[in-house]
Parts: sequence; structure tokens; C-alpha cells
Amino acid sequence: MAHTPPPFQLPKSKTGIQGLDNITGGGFPTGRPTLICGSAGCGKTLMAMEFLVRGVVEFDEPGVFMAFEETKEELAYNVASLGFDLNKLVEEKKLKLDHVRVERTEIEETGEYDLEGLFIRLGYAIDSIGAKRVVLDTIESLFSGLDNQAILRSEIRRLFRFLKDKGVTAVITGERGEGSLTRQGLEEYVSDCVILLDHRVIDQISTRRLRIVKYRGTVHGTNEYPFLIDEDGISVLPTTSLELKYAASNEIISSGIPQLDEMLGSGGYFKGSSVLVSGFAGTGKTSIASFFAKQFCEQKKRCLYFAFEESQDQVIRNMASISLDLSSHVENGYLKFQANSPTVYGLEMHLVSMHKAIKSFKPEVVIVDPITNLRTIASCKEVKAMLTRLIYFLKSEGITALFVSEIKNTDMLDPEDEGISSLIDTWLMVRDLEANGERNRGLYVLKSRGMHNSNKVREFIINNDGLRLIDVDTDTAGNVLVGTARQLNQNGKQAVGVRTVNQ
Repeated sequence: MAHTPPPFQLPKSKTGIQGLDNITGGGFPTGRPTLICGSAGCGKTLMAMEFLVRGVVEFDEPGVFMAFEETKEELAYNVASLGFDLNKLVEEKKLKLDHVRVERTEIEETGEYDLEGLFIRLGYAIDSIGAKRVVLDTIESLFSGLDNQAILRSEIRRLFRFLKDKGVTAVITGERGEGSLTRQGLEEYVSDCVILLDHRVIDQISTRRLRIVKYRGTVHGTNEYPFLIDEDGISVLPTTSLELKYAASNEIISSGIPQLDEMLGSGGYFKGSSVLVSGFAGTGKTSIASFFAKQFCEQKKRCLYFAFEESQDQVIRNMASISLDLSSHVENGYLKFQANSPTVYGLEMHLVSMHKAIKSFKPEVVIVDPITNLRTIASCKEVKAMLTRLIYFLKSEGITALFVSEIKNTDMLDPEDEGISSLIDTWLMVRDLEANGERNRGLYVLKSRGMHNSNKVREFIINNDGLRLIDVDTDTAGNVLVGTARQLNQNGKQAVGVRTVNQ
């Protein structure tokens, strides 16, 4: 039988940009030009510069950055806030910065006009440091002095051919055109890879998105992907890359509340599972989440707490009132809060930010409190889609997740919680039990996959000593007795109970 040769694999150069290598299948095409285009302020120059700097630092590939708008000093200053020390890399002869000033008034256009001088200058820069990567930023400035379309197109083709002949992995940035991806409408055709960046504002919330328009010779992601620019550079979230191939652990981890562990039947939650705590305001949802975080940190394991309603200091202060010390775990580095108002980002940008924080901190437990606040910036359908991606990501990483949700209507179950219930492994319900002029709390396990959980309602007591769950009493008519009514019944006195937990 004849041997079938393996399929051709296009050589690729890793960008080092978080998430971008995932959706490009390994990076930009090696030895070929990549076009990054988009409108002003969408991040073209930054993405090109990060590709160059990470190539030097992480992959030992020297690079040349040729700018036609910003000077070398301006470039170094602009990216210093991201931790990129361009001057140091230049001194080490691993990076070469060049600024080419193009003035239309100084160009005398003739039929013989070409870019031969630029090629000589660029070729010298490449050869002087043995560059493997090149960035040209931006191509519109280079051709701003040309009106003759025939000459312009000829020179663009010559430029791209020159870069290919030099064997460098090149990135060219371009401004968005009208009816085309670039001003000239030709660069996207002669580039082997084209990436479109977009910065849009919807309902006063801005979101940056990225899309691979084309990538010759390889399979790549085709959707729009949100990306974040912060002090660490660019982070891209490949939102559709997760598959349902995560492992299911049999290891049990405690909830931090012994009586709740007993109710769950197996002594706690499955490691890597998802837990939802639902209830009305003031029923103790954050307290349950905090006790879970505490017992995990005491085992010297990391917990990442995403707070969308209270600041770190406020959560720590409030938990101190029930004898729960979270500050010591923050100080020793096992507990980390990331507190943001929901309106600071769009929904997908929150997902990118959370994805990045999880990858950086590497927690074993993640708490999101509350998911309800995300509904202030998006529809229930959009929040469910976001939480679906987050839950699948956490499961694929083997991270145990606890979500807090506030019920805002008078129904027993919030329809919006029911919308994500199929993704949740354990669902706890806490609610008010009112009787005899008192407001008490009750807790029960709505479901817990893979466990023989209790079907009983237990009274949920929060006081200066912490949390505890106790069995409720019933009177002769079968009514539930809680609080003072329970104590009276235990003392042999007449008490009035609650008929059901739904009242």
C-alpha cells in the first residue's frame, strides 16, 4: 500500500498574544505578510507592536518596526505603560525602530516614481539585526503622496513581494476604507492573512472585537472575538473554542458548612462542578459563598472572588460581623477579589477580563457574586450565553465554581435562574420564612447531580458566631416551625407555624 504523505502544514509564527494564537491556529503565517486593519483607536498599532515585542522576548526573533506617523520616542512612550521597554530592546540590538517621514509636498510624482529608497532602508534595518519580524505602521501614510492609482497599486504589490523575498513575517497596519477593508482596497487581496479590528459602542458601553477575514492555507476561527486592552497588553477570548470534553472528578470538597455537607449527601460538592445559590436579598447568599472561600483558603488553595455588587473591603467588613476573617487570606495570597461595577465593561469584555484573571491567578475555586447584576447591561439571553461559556471554561480547567443569584420577583423560582439550571450541578435555594411576626431563613437543596441529597428544609441561622443549619420542627398539623415558634415547641408550649416554604 502506498504511503499517504501527511497534509501540508503552513508554518506559523506565534504572536504570544493571549488567545490570538488559539483562533489563528498557531499564529501569523511565517515569511508572509499579515494585514491588521480597522478604524482609528481600535488597537492596530498596539497589536502589531505586541507581536514584535513578544517575538523578541518570548521567541528570540529580532524585529523591525517602521513607523510613518509616530516617532521612535512617541512609540516608546506610548507602549511603556504596557510594560514594554523598547529602548532596552533597541540597546540589546534585538529591536530596531525607524521613523520615515512622508510629506506629500516633498514628493514629485512621475511615471518613474517607486519605493526603491524605502526598500534599501528597510532591507538594511532587517539585515543589521537579523530580523525575523517586521511591522509597517501605517501603509496609508506611506502612499499618501500618490494620486496615480496604477503606480500606487504597482508599488503596493512590489512592497509585499519584497517582504516575502526577505523571508520575514510581516505585519502591515491599515486604516478602514469606505466599502473596503483598507483605503486603497488592494492590501487585503495581496495579504496572506487579514485581521479586522472593530471598536463599537452599544448603549454607551464600548467593546473591541476581532475577526479573521481570511487566512490562506489554514483553518482558522471565523467568528467575532472580543478582546481587551489593559496594562498587560491584548487578551483575546476564543469564545467558541470550548468543547464538552472536560473530565468529571469524583473528589468531594466541603462547602465550608458541616450541616450543608450533610444535606448534600456525599460531604460536599464534586470538585470541578458548578454551584448556584439563589435567594432573595438578605437571605445569606454571600455568607454561604464566603464560608466556601474561607475553608478552601485554609487548605492553602487559591480562590478568586468576582464581586459585581460590593467592594473587597465591604465584603471583608460584612463577613467580620459573623466571625469570618477573610482579610488574612487576602494578605497571604490565597484569596483574591476582582471587584468591578457591571457597567465598566460590556458583557463580553467582562468575560474576557474574567478569563484572563483566571488564567493568571490559577485558582481552584471561583466565586461570582452576583450574576444577577450582569442583567443590568444585557438581556437575559445574552447573560445566559455568557455564563454558559464561563461555566464550560471553568469545567474544562477543573475549577469549582459558585454563582450567587438574587431572586427579584415573588415567584418561588426565578425564571432567569431556571434558564441556566441545566448548566448547574448543585442548586441551593435560600429564602425567607415568615411567621409570628418574625423573619427567619430556610435552605434546601433543589438539586445536586450525582448525589443522594436531602429533600428537607433546614432553618438557616446567621449570628455573631457564624452560620449553622438546624432541623425545623413541625406542629401536630404538619406546619413548619422556625425561630421563636421552634423554640416554644421544643419547650412544650403552643406555637404557630408556617404552612409551606412557599408562603
